[in-house]
Amino acid sequence: MRQSPSSAGISFGPGPITPAVKIIILTNVAMFVVTRIAPDLVVDLLGMTPADVLGRAQIWQVVTYLFIHSPSSFGHILFNMLAVWMFGVELERRWGTPFFAKFYAVCGVGAAVCTIAVSLLPFDAAQSLYFTATIGASGAVYGLLMAWALLFPHREILFMFIFPLKARMFVLLVGAIAFLSALDGAGGPIASVAHLGGLLAGWFYLQGPGGFITEIRRQIARRKMDRMRKKFNIHKGGRDYWKGDGRVH
Repeated sequence: MRQSPSSAGISFGPGPITPAVKIIILTNVAMFVVTRIAPDLVVDLLGMTPADVLGRAQIWQVVTYLFIHSPSSFGHILFNMLAVWMFGVELERRWGTPFFAKFYAVCGVGAAVCTIAVSLLPFDAAQSLYFTATIGASGAVYGLLMAWALLFPHREILFMFIFPLKARMFVLLVGAIAFLSALDGAGGPIASVAHLGGLLAGWFYLQGPGGFITEIRRQIARRKMDRMRKKFNIHKGGRDYWKGDGRVH
């Protein structure tokens, strides 16, 4: 449920589903069904286990683990796919399918790399992660939440269809729910903290070549200026509005 600052109407969801988001959700749901049928086989083969990636060169796991969720935790896939739909649609619509797909992949792979790095730390909890399969799209989801909050920081969303929250607060709340849900998955708290690597990977990717972080800042500045113009009743000058000196009034 969302309310656009430029419209007095209230609508449910972000609008028609976009191509990449549709493929991501359908693939995750299909793999969830397969995982419930053969959980051990699917998790062992497609889940991301640092020992398998580094010791057996099963590199594909840094990608495939994104589409595998715990068969015993329906809430895990539910919250992840809900977040992909709510935030991914608008990001894909603004960025285009190619960049959105790359961003999602970068966040997911970045989370896997962070998980592997954490598993190599000299702590008992971290070392146990080296032989534990990590599954779920949480890393990519955190990247989407971060990007969406940057693009639409002041948009209001009706949480639970009742409480209006600014986008930044709503993203923090949904991120906390997703994080707590991820604690029930394989790997425990250490793996969940490592998933935050997806957020960091997305952040650095936005600042790289392509200038999307600049575009985000420009959009935020433009929205602030639009609000100031409305507040002080300022109109743009130019031939379309004024036939005189063309100054801003």
